[in-house]
Parts: sequence; C-alpha cells; structure tokens
Amino acid sequence: MIFSWIIKIALWALAGFAASKIMKGRPDGLLSNILLGLVGGVVGNLLFSLIGLDSINGVGNIIVSVIGACAVLFCVKKCSRNNSDK
Repeated sequence: MIFSWIIKIALWALAGFAASKIMKGRPDGLLSNILLGLVGGVVGNLLFSLIGLDSINGVGNIIVSVIGACAVLFCVKKCSRNNSDK
C-alpha cells in the first residue's frame, strides 16, 4: 500500500519535471513537480477521455500526465501574460 503511493508520487514528480523541461519553465522544486504531475494526470486523463483514448499501463499514464501537465503550464503562462498586461 505505502509502496504504491511512493511509486505514484515519484511518477507524478517525473511527469511534472518532464513537462517543465518541455515547456521551458523554471524549476520550482520537488513539491511543485509532484503537484504539477498530479494535476497534469487529471487534466490529461480528462482530455484523452474527451477524444476517446485511454492509457492502459504505467508508460501510458506517464505520457498522459506529461501531456496534461504541459497543457496546464500552457494555460498558466497564457493567463499570467494576460494579467501582467493590465
């Protein structure tokens, strides 16, 4: 039980780190990467379910989480640019 949570947290951190590198974000630390990976997993699963796709294994879950985290970072960057112009 505890080991599966450790694995999940490590995968979320990996997904958040990969997304921050892909989107050329600044490194914010381990906790930020874990949260970004977690939110990215939720967003990625939502986006993929809208188009009728599903991930079936660990590698698929990481890819979905990275894509979702990239989408989250993209939205955050767009919103922060719009707010800084006002």
